[in-house]
Amino acid sequence: MVLTVLAWAGSWIAMKMVVPYIGPFDFVVLRYVCGGAVLLVLALAMRRPLSMPSWWATVLVGLTQTAAFQGMVQMALVHGGVGKISLMAYTMPFWVVLFGWILLRERPGPRHWLGMGLAAVGLLCVIAPWKPIGDTISVLLGLVAGMFWGLGTVLAKRGFNRHQPDIIVFTGWQMFIGGVAMAPVALAVPQIAIVWNLPLLLGMAYIILIASAAGWLLWLIVVRRVPASVAGMSSLGTPVIAALLAWLIFDERPAPLEGLGMVLILCGLVVVARAAGRPSPRPLTAS
Repeated sequence: MVLTVLAWAGSWIAMKMVVPYIGPFDFVVLRYVCGGAVLLVLALAMRRPLSMPSWWATVLVGLTQTAAFQGMVQMALVHGGVGKISLMAYTMPFWVVLFGWILLRERPGPRHWLGMGLAAVGLLCVIAPWKPIGDTISVLLGLVAGMFWGLGTVLAKRGFNRHQPDIIVFTGWQMFIGGVAMAPVALAVPQIAIVWNLPLLLGMAYIILIASAAGWLLWLIVVRRVPASVAGMSSLGTPVIAALLAWLIFDERPAPLEGLGMVLILCGLVVVARAAGRPSPRPLTAS
């Protein structure tokens, strides 16, 4: 998980750097088709079968955790800052709690509700609906991205529990499917023309090989081995490191109210993390 956090924190900087040279949907297609292909080739080299015990589960994870999540993030980064958008995307643990309640029958406890209440106040400070709508839209896109990531995480956990797929093959296919699913959108929506230059090539190399192929494989290994809520909470170092790097590299200094909002969201995440570490309540039973 430590390696995942470091790889993904760097990916937020790389994504912001390549935004001027490639459209958001072209980026998603290139990132995940290539990243998924790398893992599938690796699986072939290791002589692992490429069949999946449940194609439906793989497709659903690819559409939510890969296509919808990354598409929303890239659109948000076109107009918003790295620190703020990454923090919005990392509201994912709260969505994991909610979707886990619905799909995995894990009832949230009082600590979960307290943490989500703190985060709600923090979100209000960060979104600042009284400010120009452009910034609000980018923040909301990041928030919706976190929702799709949370849904994809719960769907992946349910798939691991039911079907126990090969982790490399599953990660490769869900990334590849998510990238292919975004291809029609990339063709239909007007975007800037791709500018092939050294910054784009270096940024995409890091994103495809480190953040995508290695990072998502490590992430799904964590998801498979621990409860979904714990996996979500263990990724919280990423937005903190990403925000610090954005401050150092892009001089994205948060305003006082935004800083307060970020602190409240992180406090809420810590509260939920402590709740995730406590014994789980009894599952809901059918009435």
